[in-house]
Amino acid sequence: MEHHPVVISGAGPVGLVAALSLAQKGVNVVVLESEDHIPQDLRAGTFHPPTVEMLDTLGIGDTLRARAIRVPEWQVRDRKDGLVAQFDLSLIADLTPYPFRLHVEQHKLSAIVAEALRGHNNVRMLFAHQCTGYEQDADGVTVTYTGRDGTGEIRASYLIGADGARSIVRKTMGTEFEGFTWPERFLVFATRYDLREQGYTGNAYIADPDEWSAIFIQPHDGPPPIWRIAFPITPDMDEADVLAPDFVQGKIKGFLSPDLDYDIPYKSVYRVHQRVAKDFRDRRVFLAGDAAHVNNPLGGMGLNSGIHDAMNLTGKLAEVLLHGAADSTLDRYHRQRRTVNVEYVQAITIRNKRLLEERDPQVRRERLDELRQTVADRQAHRQYLINSSMLASIKRANEIQ
Repeated sequence: MEHHPVVISGAGPVGLVAALSLAQKGVNVVVLESEDHIPQDLRAGTFHPPTVEMLDTLGIGDTLRARAIRVPEWQVRDRKDGLVAQFDLSLIADLTPYPFRLHVEQHKLSAIVAEALRGHNNVRMLFAHQCTGYEQDADGVTVTYTGRDGTGEIRASYLIGADGARSIVRKTMGTEFEGFTWPERFLVFATRYDLREQGYTGNAYIADPDEWSAIFIQPHDGPPPIWRIAFPITPDMDEADVLAPDFVQGKIKGFLSPDLDYDIPYKSVYRVHQRVAKDFRDRRVFLAGDAAHVNNPLGGMGLNSGIHDAMNLTGKLAEVLLHGAADSTLDRYHRQRRTVNVEYVQAITIRNKRLLEERDPQVRRERLDELRQTVADRQAHRQYLINSSMLASIKRANEIQ
């Protein structure tokens, strides 16, 4: 039976993974991307074990792993007292073939998926095409866009909004984007100085009531790799002052040697939100990735959760389009993915941030002592990893009917 294509708004990693998953299943796809190229966003770059497993099913896992750095252990540190806890992912090696965090910039995943899509003649990639809205009826969705040659429309069977935190699809849907924006902004910069020389693992979180930070190794165009470091910045600071070379140098000198000048090839400032759309589905229209949920980066869960959305949704769409499954199958996408985003992604990332920035000395001491006790207890250590590596959220989603 012939179907109108599934239209995907957004050619970031979530939209592209959704496109590849559908194309491999035999579903026709059209991808609309407002930029004239694959977006080069540097923010996300951590892939958890179940995400790597999902990418294996698309035939791109080996390519991604070849371009990435494996991080088998990660740390929580205290700015004054040093190492608090070091988590060892080998403790979950019986649950996943990939007991490590995989670090690589998200745009490299996008490039890998885009290359794989070139082998499928049932996918159309329309760059410099901005989705501007839609109208739907019982038989399909009419998606409107603006492109190089003016405006147009595409008749679709379904529409997936993977068009980021400012999603036009979500705004057209009219669903609430529930949650809040953190008052402080994040300064993120990169250095080529190798933090492993100071005892850091490839991923570390440094607790401090005044100036916590988060550290992530990335392959960049390496070798050598780069280290991306995030700091909180007070709301009243001017962005130009935040990005001034002396200010950025002062941040890194505050926890490394003050006697060195550090190479800083990249720096930016951005706001951080904790929000979840009230609805992930409106009949023939769906939200995925940042269009559906956004969170702070402390735990590396945002990109992963978006890929989990894409794989969950496309499996269900294929069942309905190709195998006659009931339309109610698609309601499970909303129930499964929204539930785990609230229960796991939002809860864990908020908890992580509050742990790092806790100001009450007694509460701070209790929380850090709890982490020490967790690592010392093998079973508690293992369960912590099951949750933080998103294995638990996948299991939870699959249990929701």
